[in-house]
Amino acid sequence: MSLLAEKDRPIVELLLNTGTCPRCILRFCCVGSQALYRHPYQDLLKVLKEFLKNSQEKEETVCFDIVDPPCKRIRLEDTEEGLDDVNHNGALQQIPSVNDENTAVENSAVKVCNVCLGILQELCEVDFVKKVCQKVHSADYQFTSFVFSVSLPPQLSVREHAAWLLVKQEMGNLGLSLAKDDIVQLKEAYKWIIHPQLSEELGVPADGKVLFEVSVVFAHPETDEECHFLATACPDCFKPAKNKQSIFTRMAVIKALEKIKEEDFLKHFPCPPRSPKGLCVAVEIQCNNSAVFVAGRYNKYSRNLPQTPWIIDGERKLESSVEELISEHLMAEFKADSFNFSSSGREDVDVRTLGNGRPFAIELVNPRRIHFTAEEMKGLQQTINNSSDKIQVRDLQLVTREAIGRMKEGEEEKTKTYSALIWTDKAIQKEDIAFLDAVKELKLDQKTPLRVLHRRALAVRCRIIHTMKSEYIDEHHFRLHLKTQAGTYIKEFVHGDFGRTKPNIGSLLNRTADILELDVESVDVDWPPTL
Repeated sequence: MSLLAEKDRPIVELLLNTGTCPRCILRFCCVGSQALYRHPYQDLLKVLKEFLKNSQEKEETVCFDIVDPPCKRIRLEDTEEGLDDVNHNGALQQIPSVNDENTAVENSAVKVCNVCLGILQELCEVDFVKKVCQKVHSADYQFTSFVFSVSLPPQLSVREHAAWLLVKQEMGNLGLSLAKDDIVQLKEAYKWIIHPQLSEELGVPADGKVLFEVSVVFAHPETDEECHFLATACPDCFKPAKNKQSIFTRMAVIKALEKIKEEDFLKHFPCPPRSPKGLCVAVEIQCNNSAVFVAGRYNKYSRNLPQTPWIIDGERKLESSVEELISEHLMAEFKADSFNFSSSGREDVDVRTLGNGRPFAIELVNPRRIHFTAEEMKGLQQTINNSSDKIQVRDLQLVTREAIGRMKEGEEEKTKTYSALIWTDKAIQKEDIAFLDAVKELKLDQKTPLRVLHRRALAVRCRIIHTMKSEYIDEHHFRLHLKTQAGTYIKEFVHGDFGRTKPNIGSLLNRTADILELDVESVDVDWPPTL
């Protein structure tokens, strides 16, 4: 049984008189019963007015016929002398007592609550809930549950602080105290009311751990400047932030309210807060699905295709890329806003990737569709493969964000195998290159190649050629199969990069060598799982 006690009567009377809505009154009476807040607004107002009629010398209670967990309790402890009433200059104002029921009724007939600015009035009723749900349905998201988030105007914290000072004084007059932390938070009460309604309207449960989020941003332009005085009183609390349009964020305001002295607050802000003319407005109703991750392996068969879009000084050099050929189909099927592509290493535009392919992962941001069967993923893989002869993908599958980390784990300790077609300026015979087959664990010192120096830091990197196997073609050509440490610059190992890679094939053969073709034959990363 959820109760309002006789000790709550002065608070109910005081707040009704000053233009506070019934649900905010329940909050300041520390009522923690979720079900009570869901009662129709007019019913709550009626019950509170009836409660004011029942003043007796002995403590009486008014009962709401709801079974619910126990309410929050007001701490019963002696307090210091309450704040003196001041009639002007924004300080605590003398509130006329309610001598009869008509006075309470008249004074409580305020259209917009002076504390919540309508958040716990019209903005949690059926019409607004339907408006939110219409937005959700029109966005065409796939979801089986939802999490609801709400952003409130920062000035609500200022108004609540003013109301708390008012109630705090009244409680002090009764020998009681009310800690600010005991008041039911506005955002919490709002969710208690709106969650069941959204659940019923959307046909799915609310769940704080799910991927799909419905968010509402409220604003109240009429009172936007109410927290500005805090910047003068507590300048250290308000610092510009790159991603914030205003310094008056909710957290900055709360921090300032914790810091400002009560007497300084009362000099700048009316207590009780004035009743506004209009309600808060929902300036934004948005839906968002958490990112979905797709992984696989790709083969690249073209020597004229970059891994990612090749754009220099704003000018596109080639019409497509591996990233785009894969992602365009995923974006269309998942109906995502954007994507982020990553892979286990990368190949140059003129290098093919053969064998079992290179592992890749794509993060699909805010997808509308998130559920795919194994057969549907197989069909999507086939669609990608049918769309171009430049690439092929395999093992396409949904993965978790955590699983992507395995692709990058110990990346430089992994091995890769290559096939390089090499030219030499001086004629060679088969026996001239045979010694390469016996070279094992050859250590290289590779200074950052000239061709990538514009995007990579200048450094000397130690890399290892584990094995080599030569294949003689003619007097000026041979093919070299290499197994190397990941991160080795193969082209530079062949031609030496003007001495920046030592040793190199040219120095080992004592002649000029250059690379004509390069293929990646395998990337030894055991991820994602083979399907």
